[in-house]
Amino acid sequence: MSGQIAPSNPPVDPYQLLQIVLNSDGTITRLRKFPNTPATPDPNQPTPVLSKDIPVNQSNNTWVRIYLPRQALDNSSTSTKLPLIVYYHGGGFVFYSAASTEFQDSCVNMTKDLHVILVSVEYRLAPEHRLPAAYDDAVEALHWIKTTQDDWLREYADLSNTFIMGGSAGGNIAYHAGLRVAVEVDKLEPLVIKGLILRHPFFGGSQRTESELRLVNDKILPPSVSDVLWELSLPIADRDHEYSNPTVGGGSQILEKIKLLGWRVLVVGCDGDPLFDREVELAKLMEEKGVLVVRHFSEGGCHGVEHFEPSKAKELLVVLKDFILASLVA
Repeated sequence: MSGQIAPSNPPVDPYQLLQIVLNSDGTITRLRKFPNTPATPDPNQPTPVLSKDIPVNQSNNTWVRIYLPRQALDNSSTSTKLPLIVYYHGGGFVFYSAASTEFQDSCVNMTKDLHVILVSVEYRLAPEHRLPAAYDDAVEALHWIKTTQDDWLREYADLSNTFIMGGSAGGNIAYHAGLRVAVEVDKLEPLVIKGLILRHPFFGGSQRTESELRLVNDKILPPSVSDVLWELSLPIADRDHEYSNPTVGGGSQILEKIKLLGWRVLVVGCDGDPLFDREVELAKLMEEKGVLVVRHFSEGGCHGVEHFEPSKAKELLVVLKDFILASLVA
């Protein structure tokens, strides 16, 4: 940590960059519309991955999109089931959906290339629903998976080999969902978590890190934009809240439980991301607690680089495949 307090005058207008307008009732108007892609549940369609949407909590308007590789249907006579990834999308807790085309495409590629069943979770967004609403929805989805009678999950998913994954804010959600369920693993059976996958996880703090100062005018996620996203998402105005800063107070004691459970944690980041130092700090914190951490930190890039550079997306798929295979035999 640099020890420097976040500057009060941001170099860019974060509201303009985010294309949002604050409303008097505490909500926001999102001026930018992100394209969505519908699910493809029809097995007669020529697609390598099928998908379908199923409600989880209708009162909260939460649901999941389940992805199934067609090959699993073609090989339905075999008894081998596939590992399960439970995925939380990014967007600073404020944007996007499980139906957003950007994440739909990513989930299709992971399902196809990793040969897994993937469940992408639609969670409530801030500021209309501040944290911990997203964490509540994340854990509720895990319990839904445990009890659902959905045929794709029952017939093709190996619930005993489950991975919790998220990118950016979704990586933050995956981390906190993992902390919550680590203390109640018995209540999740037959769902058994083997590891966490945190891709460019979104964390923060009251003091700027070296990477945040170095990339203060970053085109993707400048620190001033992160500041606004936290202001919209946290339940109280404290950037060192445990939801934002996982290192506060020496970190969660539940990490000791994760160590005992034998979960492996993959942390993916790059030094072209203003969040890089926070990702390194998180990996170090978990390692100091005895958690088995796999680091994949690269040079250059940017926040969420896998969504912009196909070569980086392919590289990530190789890293994910190696991590999942190693976790299954551990």
